[in-house]
Amino acid sequence: MAGKGPHCSFVLLAEFDIDSGAQLTYQFPQPLGTDEGLLANLMLPDGAERHLEDWTIFFLNQTPFNTIAPVLALETEPSDNQSNGEDDRPELLYVLNLVRTKHDKSVRRGAVVKAMAICTRHPFIQIFKPVLLLALDDYFANPSQECLTRLFDAINSMNISAAPALTRCEKLIMRASERKDIFAEKFTHIPPLPLKAAHKTTGSNGSHSSEDGVLISARARSTTATSDHNPTHPSSPSDSSFSLGGSAVWVNDDSVIVDSQVGVAIGAGPGSVGGASVSGSSVLTSRGRRSTDTSSNSSHAYSGGAIPTSSDPHLRSGISKDTHFFQTSIAYKGHTLPIKLPLATFPEEVGEYSLIQLIQTFSSPLITISGPLHPHLHTNGILTHPITILFNALVTGKRILFLGHNIPAGQVANYVLSACALGSGCGAVLRGFIERSFPYAGLAGEDWVSTPAYIAGVTNPIFETSGPWDLLMDIGTGRVVVHKDIHVSFPTTMAPPALVNPMMPRPIKAENSTGSEDDIQRIATRDGKDGNQKSEFAAKQDSLDNMFIEDLISAITSHFGETLVRMRFTEYVSRFVRLASRYEELVVGSTKLGCGSAPFSDGSLGSGIVFPDEAVAFKELAANASRIEGWRRSKSYQYCVQDFKKYRATAAIQGFDLSHQLLKLRLVKNLPDAEVELIVRSIADNLRTYEQIVELLACMPPHAGGLQPLSFCLFHHQESIREATVDIFNELRQNPVGVIFLQALNHFQRYAYVRQAHARESRMKDLSHGLAPPPHLVSRTPSNRSEVSLGVM
Repeated sequence: MAGKGPHCSFVLLAEFDIDSGAQLTYQFPQPLGTDEGLLANLMLPDGAERHLEDWTIFFLNQTPFNTIAPVLALETEPSDNQSNGEDDRPELLYVLNLVRTKHDKSVRRGAVVKAMAICTRHPFIQIFKPVLLLALDDYFANPSQECLTRLFDAINSMNISAAPALTRCEKLIMRASERKDIFAEKFTHIPPLPLKAAHKTTGSNGSHSSEDGVLISARARSTTATSDHNPTHPSSPSDSSFSLGGSAVWVNDDSVIVDSQVGVAIGAGPGSVGGASVSGSSVLTSRGRRSTDTSSNSSHAYSGGAIPTSSDPHLRSGISKDTHFFQTSIAYKGHTLPIKLPLATFPEEVGEYSLIQLIQTFSSPLITISGPLHPHLHTNGILTHPITILFNALVTGKRILFLGHNIPAGQVANYVLSACALGSGCGAVLRGFIERSFPYAGLAGEDWVSTPAYIAGVTNPIFETSGPWDLLMDIGTGRVVVHKDIHVSFPTTMAPPALVNPMMPRPIKAENSTGSEDDIQRIATRDGKDGNQKSEFAAKQDSLDNMFIEDLISAITSHFGETLVRMRFTEYVSRFVRLASRYEELVVGSTKLGCGSAPFSDGSLGSGIVFPDEAVAFKELAANASRIEGWRRSKSYQYCVQDFKKYRATAAIQGFDLSHQLLKLRLVKNLPDAEVELIVRSIADNLRTYEQIVELLACMPPHAGGLQPLSFCLFHHQESIREATVDIFNELRQNPVGVIFLQALNHFQRYAYVRQAHARESRMKDLSHGLAPPPHLVSRTPSNRSEVSLGVM
């Protein structure tokens, strides 16, 4: 993750002079080669003297007017946000600025205002706030260039060479998981758990109560394991017990041992467990229960020592820190500052943004929405939620202005960064928002207003009356204003001739014009009556977008955290892209955004977005047609086409639409047995490498049920489907991250897996010893059909 180039490219110092205004005093280690007045005014925002301290954020190398040209070229490497094919574009620099006002009656105007900024290529700029605070204190005490030199050297001395570099799928898994030991095996500096400690017996106080389900005990990886490092088939459990990831687990019942042969499963409850046996021998635990534990036959089986402690159920023993972050430090003038480097950040996520704050600000009852209705923005007519209007404006390339009069510039900048994250699906789906965002924009250097589809934050209310914008979001008053001339800037064009889907009785119009609204209304109501209001369909209280926002507000009110809100928006934007792909197929005839839509037929898996039925599909496509058309004209759409093409070429699982199959298992009722069997068998056949496993798990986040859609196949009445599911889970348990997902299953699902996997092992053992039973005794009744229920007995 360290990469090439310094962590800090430049350090800047600006001061306010009562006679000459904002002045750029120092640029270290060399001049940036851009307008010094522009930099000084960005570092000293309007109204800075009214706040004792303020943080601002701005970017360099976005547009020609803020592109730097230092004398000595910077040592850089291509970053993720440069993967758009424009290799000649300089690397984007993120600037974190701290401005401070110290009142002093001995100086003119009674205050001294200074600002210090660092320019970095890392989007997680928030990690540099502590050292920047110390450096500015240092400069106030001793104003000299040596302060900038010390800061520059201190930041660039930060060592992140051991930080793991995660792939996109690994980042998606990490950010969706609350487990503080997720991907702990990638931290090479963490020593393995000693064997003796792994099998240490604890007292009963350390174990969990019987109400908490299944307990887990882990052991260290055996140093004597000798097996094939590239297994071609899922490894079987050991002879004496079924060990999942080296974990000895049992059904937590004090009085009954459910199965003396099946002593192990996968646990997820907190608390430590003692008495795990060595070399497969059975021992009694501290609470008198018997457990067995033996290494798996494959050296690839996970045995990393996942022991949740009593104080933290999400932390492995031997790991004292949260693996969502890489722990490092910065030394500055005798102070060692601990640094937590986030590992799951995408380039479209800059700083400490908060979607919760953005939603709460523009969801209060006092919010007012004014201005003309536009089909790109008001996808639900007058009832379109402000957050939905904002999202529509982001993806359709409107000029968005966040106004925060008498509000610190740092807070305004956070709203801009939150909006960029919202539009991009928290950086995981779309891109192209940060490159046109200006978290703080002032009167000086107004060239940013000429940037197409800009997203800017201002504190001066003059921009409301004089600036060219399409959507105004007033942070202080809660106003959402659509510009009166938006139809001039973005005229509503009539749709091209729509292609008729054979499964649908009516064509889809691309724009929400008067005619198309009438058509949509007739199809949506399907009652043959004329609606009392032409906009009835376009303004429904229970529209999907409104229900989505209401769900988020309810989750926030129930004190769910930022992680859940971000994951929900990632899903929302991902579904929007898949919906646009289906729309393109119907209107254009083909799509560049995703797999073509196809149903399951003739032994071939389906693909594309999943709808409950075609009527719902038509309604949702019609409701989204306008903003999809607007998005297809934006640069974000072009980036998405490029990204999908790259994804199709590099995906670990090839040959079928994985997301479609998982959505079918999760959402659709009464799937044909043949389709279910083909889905689970196709997944099982494509789980041979670590990359394939990670790609599968990235599509099954915990908040959406995790492995539950697959685990239900363990109870299917067809044996072939159950066997294929066991194959999938056997492969998952070979990796630490797979074990974590298996641990998240409930007690019944875990035991169903253990029981069936152990039964398979017993059969294989009997066959290997020539003890196969007669054929008429081999067949087994389906898992959900006992002979009693079938009336046989």
